[in-house]
Amino acid sequence: MTSLRRFLVISVLSALMLVNFIAALHGYRASMLEAESLFDQKLSEMAAQFAAMPLADVESPPSADDEQMVFQIFSVEGKLLWRSIHAPTQIISETSGFGEYNFNGFRWRTLVYANPDSGQRVVVAERLEQRYHLAESIILESIVPVVLVLPVAGILIWLIIGHGLSSLGVLAGILRRKAPDDFGAIRVDGAPVELLPVIHSINSMLSRLSASFERERRFSADAAHELRTPISAIKMHLHNVRDELPDGSDSLRSLSNDVDRLAHLVEQMLLLHRTTLDHYPAKFEKISLPGLARDTIAERYTDFAGKQQTIELEGDTATVDGDRFALGVLLQNLLSNASKYTQQGGRIALRLETRANEVWLTVADNGPGISAEARSRVFERFYRLGGDRHSSGVSGCGLGLSIVEHISALHGAKIVMATGLDERGLAISIVFPISVNESKNLHISNKSQKPLRIGDGGEQA
Repeated sequence: MTSLRRFLVISVLSALMLVNFIAALHGYRASMLEAESLFDQKLSEMAAQFAAMPLADVESPPSADDEQMVFQIFSVEGKLLWRSIHAPTQIISETSGFGEYNFNGFRWRTLVYANPDSGQRVVVAERLEQRYHLAESIILESIVPVVLVLPVAGILIWLIIGHGLSSLGVLAGILRRKAPDDFGAIRVDGAPVELLPVIHSINSMLSRLSASFERERRFSADAAHELRTPISAIKMHLHNVRDELPDGSDSLRSLSNDVDRLAHLVEQMLLLHRTTLDHYPAKFEKISLPGLARDTIAERYTDFAGKQQTIELEGDTATVDGDRFALGVLLQNLLSNASKYTQQGGRIALRLETRANEVWLTVADNGPGISAEARSRVFERFYRLGGDRHSSGVSGCGLGLSIVEHISALHGAKIVMATGLDERGLAISIVFPISVNESKNLHISNKSQKPLRIGDGGEQA
């Protein structure tokens, strides 16, 4: 991920380094030109001094011992009159003026000066490495301070840019704290001018989203009324038609089943829409899961008894923060699935377990189960194993587990699927990531010949 702050710091530091390098290069070139002019002026002054010295009557003049600078003085006839110890006996240069020559293993800057009065020729030379040392000194004095100050400049730039970008952090915090159903305009006090277009665009988007969700809410309410009313009328007409058709009419039975399935589909679609995170106005409170589970089982007890199934509730006394209606729908869908797809006389267990800081709500059965390959698809809308009609003969629309998934997401819970009872069947666990204050085992087991039903649940794929 690209960091805007890091990019700005690196860019500013790079620009500073480039500007300082160009400035240092310019300063170096100017300094070197000035230094060369000074060194050449020094050579000219030395040559003039040597040329003014009276050496005609000196048979053995003293010599100077300087490794960095040498000189030679020749008479008009070309006789060597005087030289430094390290100067060669042969004339260094015959050409008047400045030049550069190699001797004694070094590169030298030379000056040949002819005295117009005496006719003596003076040759002075200076090693160029002195000038190189000066250049290195100039470069170090120009660059080293920049390099030493660079970390301090980087820290200051980092802090300054961070302060300048703090408005982005404030904006991100405001957006992060907004509730899913909060489409009100946002404000960032003291926002810079550059951030105002972003804020205006976000507020415009929130306004459009608010209008869009409001249209969906109205559609949901209108659809609930407009769809339920004709279905109820159809059911009334079917009840009246039963008196006009022979008893046990296959057509009437098929039509009645299809109308019931259509009513179930409409209810499931509306319920799926209501439990979507962005639509459902959840009211969280402390919910006792064992109490809610007992109420759900007792409410539609006849489904289990009608198939002579054993329903068990066991586990810990757990309290979670949740929406009572939504959790009730979740339990109804899970238990309805287990009852519908478990064979006559089968077993169904609802377990509550406390593991670390999590509450596991598990509904397991010993029915046919779902293959591991199909488990990844059972939460897709309208997906059912075996197509529209399950091999068990139970009709459905394939929305039950989608509703379970929505309600789990609403509570920040995750869904875990595993093998059910007796090493067969299916076990669906809803894991709530909350702490449990109390833990107490309880066990309820019941068998009955009376029919038992737990609401209009969703289908087990």
